[in-house]
Amino acid sequence: MRGLAGKRILITRPPHKAQLFAEQLRALGAEPVVLPMITIEPVQRIHDTSAYDWVVFTSANTVQTLADDVQLPQVAAVGIATAGALQDRGIQVNLIAESHTAESLFETMTAALTLKGLKILLPQGDLARPLLGDLLRRAGALVNEVIVYRTIRPAIDPSLLSQPYDVVTFTSPSTVQHFIDLLDSKVSDETRIACIGPVTAAAAQEAGLPVHIMATPHTVEGLIEAMCDYFQESET
Repeated sequence: MRGLAGKRILITRPPHKAQLFAEQLRALGAEPVVLPMITIEPVQRIHDTSAYDWVVFTSANTVQTLADDVQLPQVAAVGIATAGALQDRGIQVNLIAESHTAESLFETMTAALTLKGLKILLPQGDLARPLLGDLLRRAGALVNEVIVYRTIRPAIDPSLLSQPYDVVTFTSPSTVQHFIDLLDSKVSDETRIACIGPVTAAAAQEAGLPVHIMATPHTVEGLIEAMCDYFQESET
């Protein structure tokens, strides 16, 4: 993956996830710059799920709010990264949506289950889209959405965003929004915008940013591979 050698890449994801991303890029010869646009603050832990038939996890951040001794019913996950976070804790994942979108998980659940009457716990962050809960309710499920973490904007010197970067990476709509709110000048035409998936890419485009690179699959590893492919193709 020589395409990233010497490339200066801005990482905007939360600190607890940014360091591994930076290490992976550094191993490929890139020059990662960690500047988190958001931090995650847990507000409650999930202790008791006995009243539910399913618990649906939409991000690895929600997985981190599980109590160590929690007993889970059936488990569904959005995307392989979320499923991996569950499996790392020894939790069996019964349904996995390959694409990291609410629509994909809803389609996966609809194909495998009769949703009417199912009691579903949906832990999420304070900025989560309401789409998945709405879709499940329309299908007849009884959904309890619980806010388990808050998204915090750390203090950042806006001048750091004006430095030259070959790539700016985004892994959630909230990282896009804080970046845009802080930006005091136009992003250089030479800077490539890389997004982890379609929801984040849509947020970037709505904010006026051109999206040059999108991960498939929608994981950090997929994002790294997509960036490598992009630069290898552009350099040949």
